[in-house]
Amino acid sequence: MRVSFIHIMTIAAMLGLCACAAESPVSSESKETSDSVSSEISEEDSEMQSENNQTEEENIMIYAHIGTNVLEIKPAENSSADAFIELLQKGDVTVEMEDYGNFEKGGSLGVTLPRNDEYITTSAGDLILYLGKTITIYYDVNTWDLTRLGKVQGLTQSELKEILGDGDVTAVFSLSK
Repeated sequence: MRVSFIHIMTIAAMLGLCACAAESPVSSESKETSDSVSSEISEEDSEMQSENNQTEEENIMIYAHIGTNVLEIKPAENSSADAFIELLQKGDVTVEMEDYGNFEKGGSLGVTLPRNDEYITTSAGDLILYLGKTITIYYDVNTWDLTRLGKVQGLTQSELKEILGDGDVTAVFSLSK
């Protein structure tokens, strides 16, 4: 009787362990599948959000109002341009711009932005940050360590020179046309 009782207990313990082992993979597999689906959905949401942000950033334009003219400027892809856009989101920025060297109009921005200087040769239409605090619109070439903020769209060099004129100008930078 004692042997039968031990055999029965042993068999019961083995059956219990088998039952636990059979349940464990199923429930962990279900959990893994659930976690995997949640993770995939979360990644898809993140990708969609990232794509939406990129689309919004790609659509953002900067406008420089000079007299009755409006220059449309496509922002550069760097932290300086991002900081300039953040500044413009708070409100328009007016800059008194002086002619310098017969190739640019420049003036104090009134704040310092992050610099992403590169040794570059400018061309007509470049919107440039100099030393982190001077904003310039180039209408001719110059080579120096400068930070690109953007590029004027749809104007020739001669059209840009005509808009900027010979003397000083007031430019109002905005995110609104």
